[in-house]
Amino acid sequence: MPNAAASGQASHDASRPLSRWTLFAFALPAAPISAMGLPLVVHLPPFYAGTLGLGLVTVGAIFMLARFWDVFTDPVLGILSDRYETRWGRRRHWIVLSVPIMLLSVYMIFMPPVAVSATYLVFWLFVLYVGWTLLTISHMSWGAELTPDYHERSRVQGAREVALILGMVFVLTLPVLIEQMNPENLAQARVASMGWFVLILLPIAVALAVWRVPERPTPTPVHVPFKQAVKALVESRPLQVVLAADLLGGVSGGLVASMFLFLAEDALKLGSYSSLMLLGYFISGVCFIPLILFVARRFGKHKTAAASAIFNALTVPLILLVPQGNAVAALTVWALCGVNMAAGPFLFRSLMADVADHDAVVTRQQRTGLFYSLLTSTSKVGAAFAIFIAYSLLDSIGFQAGGENSQAVLDSLRAVYVWPACIISAAVAGILWFYPIDEGRQVENRRILEQRGLETAAAAIAMRTGAPSDAQSSGVAAD
Repeated sequence: MPNAAASGQASHDASRPLSRWTLFAFALPAAPISAMGLPLVVHLPPFYAGTLGLGLVTVGAIFMLARFWDVFTDPVLGILSDRYETRWGRRRHWIVLSVPIMLLSVYMIFMPPVAVSATYLVFWLFVLYVGWTLLTISHMSWGAELTPDYHERSRVQGAREVALILGMVFVLTLPVLIEQMNPENLAQARVASMGWFVLILLPIAVALAVWRVPERPTPTPVHVPFKQAVKALVESRPLQVVLAADLLGGVSGGLVASMFLFLAEDALKLGSYSSLMLLGYFISGVCFIPLILFVARRFGKHKTAAASAIFNALTVPLILLVPQGNAVAALTVWALCGVNMAAGPFLFRSLMADVADHDAVVTRQQRTGLFYSLLTSTSKVGAAFAIFIAYSLLDSIGFQAGGENSQAVLDSLRAVYVWPACIISAAVAGILWFYPIDEGRQVENRRILEQRGLETAAAAIAMRTGAPSDAQSSGVAAD
């Protein structure tokens, strides 16, 4: 039976910095997550639209529908992740369950038969997103619960973001190598190599994380009626700010990602250097994460995220200046654009952990999984709209995937790639600047939650021994 002293010691231990080994083991599953997520936006849509012949509008609509499927599955699986525990804890068994679903669907999506139909793509994308949702929501919620400390949460999410970017970097080295080999079917070989990377790394990463990283005890969530939950979400301004910024960020990122190969190979004529541009972009992102962490600690997470969005709005237009066939100029611009690429994703997730604490103070409910499911939904919906919008725009300007295009069409492709992302990034900065939870507010929220934990433990002792708890005898409520 827990006691107040034990609870106090647990609170003290939870506030200690996590070891580097714990951070490494926890963050590792993020590498195969991103290694699969990057091709889903950058490589698979052009592959199915051009190489397999399904067409731009059809593929854009299918990927949009698959992402909207997550609007339903994300909250449902998030609530399941919050409520159902096993002897492993609340999160790890869901991560293990996601692995076989992911392995099967990744194989079917990344290694499709020669003759593929729209129905085939729809079915296996829907299955893939179920497994991906189980994995990502449980992993992000687990990360939010590893520590209650304001800055330590940035460190946890920063480690996860490093793993995400390294996963992208490693998976991008495969098409870079394959492009230099000049295979008969470059697009098919490129996609298949990335699929095998995920199939090999995912089970290893999950096994290490589940084996080596314990779950921190958290309060058992209480069932909240649907209407009450919706009311709380509608009334939570911090949640609205984070979700709105993440939604728009998903649209902006999805627009440039889904059109990247068309821009690099057709408009910029980079040929076999196309994947190298992405590699430089993500390596730059990894190198600047320590600086972003320093700035976030110095000026606050939400202001750092806002400044990052402004930086993005200022650097993306430089792509208009890159001459055709100039790989050095292109690599320089993409490396500059990559300086802040990690800021938004990991800072949004760190901010959401603070939002979940704020919600727990206000509602007395533990809904971390639900909140992270909403966060994954907004980014996916943003990306879904982006792919459909991007491919519809490409179709409207007369762009032919895998065919010949006039210079006027290629110039229009550059404009479609740059200006929407620039405008949306500026809007994200404006939204984030007025986020209401700073470090002082978060510290106070944690004090209230930890005091409630002490009072709960004291009340449990009182019920067992028949003695009044300190809180009962003093008649003082901590909050």
